[in-house]
Amino acid sequence: MIAHFTPWSALGGGILIGLASLLLLVALGRVAGISGIASGLLPPHRGDAAWRLAFVLGLPMGAAVWMLALGDPVLASHAPPWQLVLAGWLVGMGTRIGSGCTSGHGVCGLGRFSPRSLAAVLVFMATAMACVYAWRHLLPELLR
Repeated sequence: MIAHFTPWSALGGGILIGLASLLLLVALGRVAGISGIASGLLPPHRGDAAWRLAFVLGLPMGAAVWMLALGDPVLASHAPPWQLVLAGWLVGMGTRIGSGCTSGHGVCGLGRFSPRSLAAVLVFMATAMACVYAWRHLLPELLR
């Protein structure tokens, strides 16, 4: 999480995500669902791995370029690395079980006015809010 949030960085990131999704749709006819793209690498499908690998590698590279452009951004996370890895794994498994992720439904699905994606995004957001509330308020009380 960036400690000093600015609306301009959020706007810039949103524009870049939208442009990347549009480029993938126009160039390859593919929806930019990150979990589907990443899981398609295991095992790779014939003739399908190159664009998937480029897209997945572009994610951290884009973040690195963005961080270099901002100078030395202050990153703040109080979670230990094992929790971040576990959280990422759980999100990845959940999106595969649920047949879609926030990027696929939230960016591409809502952009196509898909009712299924609207329902998925509402469930994602409600679940995220419930998890944050439980993590911050209920779990500390249970651990006392």
